[in-house]
Amino acid sequence: MPDRPPVAPLAPTLADRLLPWFAANARDLPWRAPGTTGWGVLVSEIMLQQTPVVRVDPIWREWMARWPRPSDLAAAPTAEVLRAWGKLGYPRRALRLQAAAAAIAAEHDDVVPHDVDVLLALPGIGTYTARAVAAFAYGRRCPVVDTNVRRVVARAVHGRAEAGDAAARDLPDTEALLPADEADAARTSAALMELGACICVARGPRCADCPVVDLCAWQQAGRPAWDGPVKKGQRWAGTDRQVRGRLLDVLRGATGPVDATALEAAWLTDPAQRARCLDSLLVDGLVEQLADGRFALPGET
Repeated sequence: MPDRPPVAPLAPTLADRLLPWFAANARDLPWRAPGTTGWGVLVSEIMLQQTPVVRVDPIWREWMARWPRPSDLAAAPTAEVLRAWGKLGYPRRALRLQAAAAAIAAEHDDVVPHDVDVLLALPGIGTYTARAVAAFAYGRRCPVVDTNVRRVVARAVHGRAEAGDAAARDLPDTEALLPADEADAARTSAALMELGACICVARGPRCADCPVVDLCAWQQAGRPAWDGPVKKGQRWAGTDRQVRGRLLDVLRGATGPVDATALEAAWLTDPAQRARCLDSLLVDGLVEQLADGRFALPGET
C-alpha cells in the first residue's frame, strides 16, 4: 500500500491559547470562587456595569453577607438597599436588582434561572447580563459580549485597532470563537473578557504578554491605527450625574427625611440644575417627597 501523506497538525485556535492562560492568570475575584451561586454572579454583573472591579469587590462582599438570597434583598427596605449601594454609581441599578430579586423569589423558587430567555424576562436584565449569568454561573455556551470582548475580537479577528460602535455581528463573531464543549466555551467567554480587561486594553495594550499575539490579525497587519471616530472621555465635574450623587449623599447620610434646605446646600453652583436633578431623582424612584414637603429615600418615613 502506498504511504499515506502526513496529516498536517491543526492550527491552534484562540481558545486553545486562552484557556491555559486564563487558568494560570485569572484574577482572584470573589464572585469566581467555587460555590458562588447564580445570585452571587448576577449581583456582581449588575454592580460591574460601568464600575471598576476595585470598587465593586468590597460592596459585593457586604451585599452577599447581608442578602445571600434573592428573597433577602427583595424583603429589604429600599432605602437600606440604596444606602448599601454606596458610591457604586448609577443607583437605578440597585432598584432594578431588587426588582429582579423579587421576581426570582416569587417565580423561580429563589434560584436565579440558567436559561438566557428566562433571564431576559426578569425586570431590568438585558442581553449582556443574561448571557453573562448563563455562562459564568452555569457554564452555558453562549457568547458574552462587552466592550472588552468587542475590542479583542476587533483586533485578533478583524485586524482593527478598535471595535467601533456595537453592531449585530458582535454576537456571531464572538460565538465563532467558542469551543463546542459547553464548559470550555464558558471558560473561553470569561478568558476573552479577562484578556480585554487586563492585556488587550484600549490604550497601551500589553502585546508582549498576550497569549494570542501570534494569532492576532491586528499584529499581523502591523497594528494599523484606528481611523474611525475617537470617543471622548466622559466629563464628571459639574454634570447632572455629579449633582444627583451629591443629593443622594445627603439622603443616604441622614437618619430620616430632610428639609429642602439640606438638599439646596448640597449644590449651590446652579440652583436650576439642582432642581432639575432632584426632579429626575423623583421620577426615577430614587427619592420621595413627603406630604410635609421633606425628602427621603424610598419608603423611609
